[in-house]
Parts: sequence; structure tokens; C-alpha cells
Amino acid sequence: MEERIVEYVRALFAPEDEVLVGIRARHEKDGLPLIFISPEEAKIITVLLAAVGARRVLEVGTLGGYSGVWIARSLPPGGVLVTIERDPAHAQVALEAFAAAGVADRVDLRVGEARDVLATLQPPFDAVFLDADKPPLGDYFHEAMRLLRRGGLLLCDNAFIHGRVVDAGDAEPDVEGVRTLNRLAASDRRLVSAIVPVRDGLTIGVKVGD
Repeated sequence: MEERIVEYVRALFAPEDEVLVGIRARHEKDGLPLIFISPEEAKIITVLLAAVGARRVLEVGTLGGYSGVWIARSLPPGGVLVTIERDPAHAQVALEAFAAAGVADRVDLRVGEARDVLATLQPPFDAVFLDADKPPLGDYFHEAMRLLRRGGLLLCDNAFIHGRVVDAGDAEPDVEGVRTLNRLAASDRRLVSAIVPVRDGLTIGVKVGD
């Protein structure tokens, strides 16, 4: 999509406030990976969360809290975001971001390896957003389907992994992980799914069966 169109959509539908701008600046200042979702992708996610009436959301991959702030802000009173981050330093940055955004009271940040933390969680969740390391995405998919309620929303960032997903000669673990997730989302009969070509691709599914 042309950059001027992206900027139009971003300015009209997904403007950032000082807190969100500050989170991105903190990533750069502290050397965190600059891999947070775009504002327009974040807004699509919040629209989808509203569509399913999400109150309990799981995020795998907190990083510095950028996407978590968008999600937590979209939740109704009493809603909660459970978010998983394996790096304690990143988790501390995220906690400060949640406090600055005024959403700390609705965020439950768990520090640890995603597989380990996921195994301790119990359903139901209204939505699961996968935005973490790519090789284990197949495992994360199965855990997400276990945790989602019927009618719940599955979301996964980087569905195209910068175009590499269609390069047959690219068998790197990150790429294979994304391919696995996409195949599972497309073929699982419990899920109605598609990919929205925003930013680097957003895989979206609604759980329709158990």
C-alpha cells in the first residue's frame, strides 16, 4: 500500500498519543528491538476485540508494552490483559509503559518462557494475540485453541514475515514457524480464518468449534 495512504489511515483512525510515542522512543533509547506493531494494525486489533466483546485477552510477547497498551485501553471495565514476556528487562519497560498509560490495573504480566506460562493458564480467553518468537508458533497455536472460548479471536502478527513466507528456498526456523501457523489457521476446522494484508500481515481467526 502506498505510504501516503497508510499515513492517511493512521492519522484519521489510529493517531498516537504521547504515551504511545514515548514507548516507541523508549525502545530505541534502550536498545529494544524495533518490532512493535504499527498504529493502524493496532487499531484493527482493537476493532476486532470490540466485535467479539473481549474482556479477557492473552498476549504472547509483551516486549516494551506498545501493543499491550492498545489492547488494555480497548478493554471494558473489569477487563484484563494477560501478557507473557520472557525477558525480565523488557518486562520492566512494559510495566512502566502500562503505568504511564494508566492501564496497569488491568494488565497481568507474566515473566517466563511462553510455553511454560501457557501451560499454567486456564480457559476461557476471548482473544489470543501471538507476537513472539516464530519457531514455536505451531505450539502456541495449539495452546491458543485450547484457551480460546467458542467465538473467541485468534490473532498472529507477521503472517508474511517480510515476504519470506512465499520464498520456497527459505527454510529458516522463523519462516517455517510462520508457515506452520498459517497452515494450521487455514486448515483447522474449528477456526474460520484469513490474513489481512496490513503491515507485515495479520492472521485472524474466529473459533467456531471445539
